[in-house]
Amino acid sequence: MALPSPAQLPVTVGDAVPADFPRISALTAGVYRDERLASEEYLGQLADVQGRAGRSSLLVAREGGQVVGAVALVLAGDFGEVTASPDEAAFRMLVVDPAARGRGVGELLVRECLERARAAGLRRMVLSTDPRMTAAHRLYARLGFTRLPERDWSPRPGIDLLVYALEL
Repeated sequence: MALPSPAQLPVTVGDAVPADFPRISALTAGVYRDERLASEEYLGQLADVQGRAGRSSLLVAREGGQVVGAVALVLAGDFGEVTASPDEAAFRMLVVDPAARGRGVGELLVRECLERARAAGLRRMVLSTDPRMTAAHRLYARLGFTRLPERDWSPRPGIDLLVYALEL
């Protein structure tokens, strides 16, 4: 029996383990750096997986045992800067390996975030995104997220973020 090609391997989503942290760090900082979506200062935060592990649930997408995507899910606490009430969840730092794009990896990660937020009894998922992340915006629209322009924000001058939400 022939083994499936890498493109045919199933993608699974689950909790990250500490052994995944170096890959999540390299993937997240690398994508944001290569696509010019982050300042040097923010690249340090993107690379600090250990730091966000204590403030969020880290989820990974695996294909053939390899991490091809990651996201930080915030169900409570101060890491979800965009949340406005305790009944909102957020996700941050969603990233998919460029070699795995177009295969639904990002959607699987977002759907897992939504399922976990619903299971936690939260009523809304919110997120902030850079205006240049148009592929992500298409994904969010397809999943039913809508814009909340009244909650758009700027973490620093010159960095303007768009807010999207989905009622759970």
